[in-house]
Amino acid sequence: MVSPHSIPRPIYLDRVAPFIGKNLIKVFIGQRRVGKSYLLFQLIEQITRQDADAKIIYINKEDLRFAGIKNADDLNNYVLQNKSHQHKTYVFIDEIQDIENFEAALRSLLLDEALDLYCTGSNANLLSGDVAGQLSGRSIEINVYSLSYEEFLVFHQLEDNNESLDKYLKYGGLPYLKHLPLEDDVIFEYLKNIYSTIVFRDVINRYAVRNTVFLEQLVFFLASNIGSIFSAKKISDFLKSQKVNIAANQVQLYIQHLTNAFLIHQVKRYDIEGKRLFEIGEKYYFENLGIRNALWGYRPEDRGKILENAVYNYLLIRGYTVEVGVLGNNEIDFIAEKKGEKMYIQVALSLYEEKTIEREFGNLQKIKDNYPKIVVTMDAFSGNSIEGIVAMDLRSFLTHSW
Repeated sequence: MVSPHSIPRPIYLDRVAPFIGKNLIKVFIGQRRVGKSYLLFQLIEQITRQDADAKIIYINKEDLRFAGIKNADDLNNYVLQNKSHQHKTYVFIDEIQDIENFEAALRSLLLDEALDLYCTGSNANLLSGDVAGQLSGRSIEINVYSLSYEEFLVFHQLEDNNESLDKYLKYGGLPYLKHLPLEDDVIFEYLKNIYSTIVFRDVINRYAVRNTVFLEQLVFFLASNIGSIFSAKKISDFLKSQKVNIAANQVQLYIQHLTNAFLIHQVKRYDIEGKRLFEIGEKYYFENLGIRNALWGYRPEDRGKILENAVYNYLLIRGYTVEVGVLGNNEIDFIAEKKGEKMYIQVALSLYEEKTIEREFGNLQKIKDNYPKIVVTMDAFSGNSIEGIVAMDLRSFLTHSW
């Protein structure tokens, strides 16, 4: 089932490894085409190597052979009819959100300890809400993202240099790109088609969106304003100035649809002194920079925004929860937290100007704790830190195992 050219992604395989064979549902979620199916294939290969008697059931809701599995009863019956009665049965369900009331079937199947359940989905709200809530903590959720920069180098057999980094920032990290020539016309045409699939299947169809023209205008607005702080009202007011009349609550609803489909990430602001989240005003980043660039263009004036988006994405890949920091009137680009440990990160395109150095380092110096503080820039720099605050170029940051 696994292609001989399939490249393992240990960052995800290692996360699921402790739970293989356990009576928990393993849920892989992420944007379409980030490689969730191939992770299932690699798990199947790994399990059959370890357990020669393993019975494998694989269901792919994008495959017409499984069109008859439409609801929870269909899923439950199919698994029970095809399970082994002598050995452990491993059940893999791809794009499970396309099965009506699937969580009821998972709850029932989980009662059979001879079954080991895995599934993937392309909708954050459906899976994280229903599975985590209705299955009473008997599921684990693993977010799968586009390729990291290091994975991109492996997939495309490239050296770690500035030219490779530019390709990564331009084309993004969808795994299938390894089968295509890294040329603008080819890659951007492919990515536009992936974008259309995501929007049509995971937004318009799923939520019965009628105002598709506005939806597209909203995506373009977010693509042009990566890393800027906006509330739904501010977006609504701006669009009204462009003769697009849309209410703020409708803007917020459409943004939620886009985040549920993993097309964009919405990042809340956190008051470092008050230790609370702000209710309004968020930043937005694209899950895949290649899709963003295919829609908006890869423009020199956007390099700072793209740099910031790349840093944010890598923090997610490494398993951090990320917020935008607010300290009085100052902003900290990212507060990243994992296992109770934090680090603070400022992002600056260049540190050649004295005022930029004062701003980026100065904001971090105001934080009175001892967690790591880093300024990420496109500049190569190997000098001293400033009061323990480290300057790091983007390539070094993206190849560091945080």
